Amino acid sequence: MPIEKTVMTRDDALKQLSHIARERAFGRHVGSDRLIKAGLNALIAGVENPSLAMLAGLLRNEEPEAPALFDRVLDELGLLFHPPADPRAAKWAMAYWVAGQIADGSLDPAAGTHLIWADIAHDLGYPEELEPLVHCAHSLDGWEESWGVAFEELNGEAVEAAKQFLSTWPAAEAGD
Repeated sequence: MPIEKTVMTRDDALKQLSHIARERAFGRHVGSDRLIKAGLNALIAGVENPSLAMLAGLLRNEEPEAPALFDRVLDELGLLFHPPADPRAAKWAMAYWVAGQIADGSLDPAAGTHLIWADIAHDLGYPEELEPLVHCAHSLDGWEESWGVAFEELNGEAVEAAKQFLSTWPAAEAGD
């Protein structure tokens, strides 16, 4: 049976590049193979960029060149992301970014709230603004069927908590 592949749109490809840029900027390891694949996806989707073909065409033995080429692609596209230099401000920016992904459905609520709980709220001293998301992380992390609450309902609560946090973002940023 033939496998049907969906072609990524140009906007989807740019979103993927931007997402990976933020992952890397916030200290997440992104393998060279993923950088090259994102470049190939963007090239196939019609993104025009002088360095994109070089990134997409890297061979296995050229993978160490991928991070620098990826950054060049991002710079040429105006997608290069630099988190705030202040570590606390960078954590708040990361919280906003993760909450945005939870809210738009591009990140699993359990994974996203866990990330906020473990990697962000802890480092910020568990600020009040993140309490609802941390609470959701605890609920999703320890969920048991015997609670009488569907896991999907807890996911929905996490999405709503993320949306609520996003609506107060300027206050959280200024309040830090």
